[in-house]
Amino acid sequence: MSNTTSRFKRTPPVAAPYEMRLLLTDAERTEAGALVEDRLRWLTLRGLPVPMRPDIPDVYREASSACRKTAGLFEDDVLLACLILDSDPALGHWGRDGGPSLFLGHVHTLPAHPDDAVRLITLWASDHAARLNLPCVRAEALARRDLSIDPIRPFLDRLEDMGWTVRGTGPGTDGERVARLELAAELRPGLTSLIDCSVPLPRQPVLNGSGRYSQ
Repeated sequence: MSNTTSRFKRTPPVAAPYEMRLLLTDAERTEAGALVEDRLRWLTLRGLPVPMRPDIPDVYREASSACRKTAGLFEDDVLLACLILDSDPALGHWGRDGGPSLFLGHVHTLPAHPDDAVRLITLWASDHAARLNLPCVRAEALARRDLSIDPIRPFLDRLEDMGWTVRGTGPGTDGERVARLELAAELRPGLTSLIDCSVPLPRQPVLNGSGRYSQ
C-alpha cells in the first residue's frame, strides 16, 4: 500500500523565478536608491535623457516611500527594477486622454537587464491593472526631441513590440517633456508561474445575503 501511495505522490509546485513586491524594508529601499543612481549614470554616459529632478533616488530611500507604493521586481532577492504604483493618478496634464489607469512612475531597471525587466513589468502591470478593474496601464518616458529622431526611439520601438502604444508627447508628471505610453489591461491567469506577486489588491466589496454590498 505504501509503495502505491509513493508512486502517486505529488511533487511540490516550483516557485516562480521572479517576484513583484512592495519595498517595505530599509534594505530594499536603500537598494532601490542605489539602482536608480546606477541607472541614471548609465543613461548619462550614453547621452540619453535623465530627469532634471535630482531627488528620485531619495524618493525610494525615504521611509515614507512605503506609503507611496514603491515596488520592486526581484530575481532570487536581487532587485532588477523599481517603480512607483498609482492606481488613482491625477493625469490632467494628459488632457481628455487622461482617465482611470494604473500609472507606473519613475520606472528604473538594473542596467544589465533593461529589456528583460521591462518585458516582465509589462506582463505584470497589464495583469495587475486588470485585477484592479482598470482599463489600462500608463507610464512616461523622457523625450527631448521629435520622437522620430529622439535617442529613445529604439527604446520606444521595443516597447511597442511588447504591446505599449505611444500616445504622443507632452508635459509629464514632473513637468518635463515626455512620451506618453499606454498598455491595455489584460488578465493573465498563468502569470503566477513566472512572477509571484505580493502587491496587495484593495478589498473588493462582496454581495451579502441581504442583497447589499459589504466589505
